[in-house]
Amino acid sequence: MNHQSDPPLTLVVLISNQGSNLQAIIDAIANQEIHGKILAVVSNNPDAPGLDKAQKAGIATAVTERSGFATRKDFDHHLLQLVRAYDPGLVVLAGFMLILDDNFVNHFHGRLLNVHPSLLPKYPGLNTYGRVLDANDAVHGCSIHFVSSQLDGGPVVAQSEVPVRVNDSKDSLSARVQDAEHKLYPMVIGWFARGRLRCEHETITLDGKLLEKPRVIAFTDPAETVESG
Repeated sequence: MNHQSDPPLTLVVLISNQGSNLQAIIDAIANQEIHGKILAVVSNNPDAPGLDKAQKAGIATAVTERSGFATRKDFDHHLLQLVRAYDPGLVVLAGFMLILDDNFVNHFHGRLLNVHPSLLPKYPGLNTYGRVLDANDAVHGCSIHFVSSQLDGGPVVAQSEVPVRVNDSKDSLSARVQDAEHKLYPMVIGWFARGRLRCEHETITLDGKLLEKPRVIAFTDPAETVESG
């Protein structure tokens, strides 16, 4: 188990757009909810507002665009070399909208986390809110998972459920799911930083015990967190 006297977990965060989960992680580190340090924020989009959030927090930024490379393979190789140079203890995908190649995923196996706006394995991929509303589902939510070569695959660590309201639009539903993400993602990263969470060969352990199903966290009230599973 890590303690506050131990070196902080080093992170590199990959983003493509707003960086709202990045901001939640920055805040959680500042509030000592995560014993960590973000070494760099990397984006494939030079106009990503999340880059401004990183710079305001004094975090180094790097931009690498797919259009700057002759082939996708060249881009993927450069991205791996760029992130690997920081030697992070954990790579965090926070709205990174490109699929990572197998070389990247394999290199950071067991230390590569993603957030996805659905209760995986339901609704991998894009437009989860529209698909949930079209299906008239009663519940939506978010998942934090270790990344594998399968799209939105890899073992799921934790989930938070969000009720779907009768009058929900994609925007109103996404706002509530993102609010859950901003609480759940820092929580899971905090587990990893303290040595509570580990992933080896697609097997997750939490507090030294096999995690056979995702931990379900209910954020019922700002002052109350209910943990189950």
